[in-house]
Amino acid sequence: MPHIGIKMLQGRTEEQKKKAAEAVKNALAEALNMGDHYITVSIEDFDAEQWQEVFKSEIADKPDKVYVKPNYDPKSLL
Repeated sequence: MPHIGIKMLQGRTEEQKKKAAEAVKNALAEALNMGDHYITVSIEDFDAEQWQEVFKSEIADKPDKVYVKPNYDPKSLL
């Protein structure tokens, strides 16, 4: 605990994903003033079509759970 799940468009390298996961882990540990050994991070890739459903179910349908709001239209990715 906690676990961070990152969902994003495909196209990043494994090196970029590892770097992002490490940065997010470190930032969360600092923000919550806790040891980073408690934090896990996963990354899932989606194509632009799949992202439409992810956006709807994870972002648009849960406005009270999204702390950083999107500033784009997901249809612009198609």
